[in-house]
Amino acid sequence: MNETTTDMSRKVVAITGANTGIGLATATELARRGAAILACGRDQVKLDAARASIEAARPGAEVETFVADLASMNQVRGLAAAIAERTDRLDVLINNAGVGVDRRIETEDGLELTFAVNVMAPYVLTTSLLPLLKASAPSRIVTVSSAVHTSVKELNLDDLQSERSYRWSDVYARAKLASILLSNELARRLDGTGVTSNALHPGVIATEFGANGDLRGGNALLFRVLKWFLPGPEAGARTSLHVATAPGLDGVTGRYFDNAAEKAPGTLAQDSDLARTLWDRLESIAGEPAAR
Repeated sequence: MNETTTDMSRKVVAITGANTGIGLATATELARRGAAILACGRDQVKLDAARASIEAARPGAEVETFVADLASMNQVRGLAAAIAERTDRLDVLINNAGVGVDRRIETEDGLELTFAVNVMAPYVLTTSLLPLLKASAPSRIVTVSSAVHTSVKELNLDDLQSERSYRWSDVYARAKLASILLSNELARRLDGTGVTSNALHPGVIATEFGANGDLRGGNALLFRVLKWFLPGPEAGARTSLHVATAPGLDGVTGRYFDNAAEKAPGTLAQDSDLARTLWDRLESIAGEPAAR
């Protein structure tokens, strides 16, 4: 069987942002291949629609939904606990959900929203689920990042909350750089456990990015227009599926992928010292040591 049709029967896959866009396309294809899907999102109505869509594409698919707002670290911890209560194995965790907003918004935890959803939530969710992932090894952690990380010239660890200045595209790019750094640091920390950690760029895809009032005015209009000219979510899911399922990636960790192929990320993303320091900062923000 080739890598594009890898059998995922008896595999359990958790996906954040599985109710729409790339996440839904990824979940649908994994269900077609036989995986049991743990679909995570912040809106039960949309999750129910996503489950119906997946079941229509693959009758008999195993799909369970989990509601959590990734802007709330308490809800992220609750999500991890709910997953651990539901299943005794987790073969793949796909950190797919992300957000970009054009003004600075603080969450209930006092975190800047883009940082909270794109960086802190994957950190908290992944570290909380590490015992389950280790128990299910060989298992995989897949982080959906973006090629925009290459535009970042400096990551100021003393201003992770973008309090000094806020330009949404810069804030988003820094968050996506941080996600790759965390993926790489995870790979280092998990060496020898059978759990791999890799990051990827899904491509420039027509999704709901910037919708629901996240971007306004000219920014919102630009993304609405661009959607008419961009590939759909199925194309965006291609690299996620490759990293999550390809037999040729067994044991491959700490890498970055684009267009279903390994690629060198930007220079800052390869800075192992920066990755370690960022991890320590997030551990401090989270207020508790990460699971080992």
